[in-house]
Amino acid sequence: MDFMQRTIARSVTCSGIGLHTGQPVNLTICPAEADEGVTFIRTDLSGQPAIPARTDYVVNTVLSTTIGRNGAQVSTVEHLMAALAGTGIDNAQILINGPEVPAMDGSAAEFVAHLREAGSRSQPRPRRYLLVRRPLGLADDDRRVQISPSDRLRISCTIEFDHPAVSTQSLDLTFSDRSFVRDISPARTFGFLEDVATLKANGLALGGSLNNAVVMDTNKVLNQEGLRFKDEFVRHKVLDFIGDLALIGRPVIGHFRIHKSGHALHHRLAELLQGSPHVQEAVLTTPEEARDHHVQVPTFGLIKACAA
Repeated sequence: MDFMQRTIARSVTCSGIGLHTGQPVNLTICPAEADEGVTFIRTDLSGQPAIPARTDYVVNTVLSTTIGRNGAQVSTVEHLMAALAGTGIDNAQILINGPEVPAMDGSAAEFVAHLREAGSRSQPRPRRYLLVRRPLGLADDDRRVQISPSDRLRISCTIEFDHPAVSTQSLDLTFSDRSFVRDISPARTFGFLEDVATLKANGLALGGSLNNAVVMDTNKVLNQEGLRFKDEFVRHKVLDFIGDLALIGRPVIGHFRIHKSGHALHHRLAELLQGSPHVQEAVLTTPEEARDHHVQVPTFGLIKACAA
């Protein structure tokens, strides 16, 4: 089943508030046909406009990733996109009645729980993977992101913050749904108390709280329950990267090296990768082709398969 596309078996709904807008929102994840990919539908707007969750529809990358089409937008899509990609859901329609995906607890864990509740359904179309053949990279001052050939999806990430609770953290992840669900999806977004007033004055973080983010003052983490992992911060950066990478619209096989990167650089790399046919090739993955290309396809077994 790992070689075939999947959608969810039934619709599931969740509600919450947007991290940046502070607006309440309802969101329903619905099954979609094979080869449709992921599409957001703004049910609160006239005509219920559809916005494909793809790199070429990204319109803003300031503190989150926003997609848009003909004036309709949906922001902070990266955690939900990571949950879909991390559990092997290729096709889904997302009905949303507001401009921002709900923050939930600041991680992807609640989205994963809803997807597991929904179950999955195999579809009669094979997945197409992008297989990286040559190195590619981008840098912006001391921020950089690179990709090189690999026989599997591997993500190596390093972050640096001048704060005693964060400092320098690194993580090297070989991707599978189990590693994503266990090690990455519970990691929450984070921020610094000293930045809150400035963010809110600029119309950002209006819905942020200790319920949906890890917040730090100058010395320590303010959340009473503490951290979920000692290196939760770098794990969340990997979560963001997986969500941004998912906007390519198909899984990638390669080794990503990320250093102090963010949404803007992730988006630029995704655009560059898609526009560089000499760097990557689309591979129609059957077990035979995976063996011929010496590729290890990620496993997806945590979302229960249901009968069609």
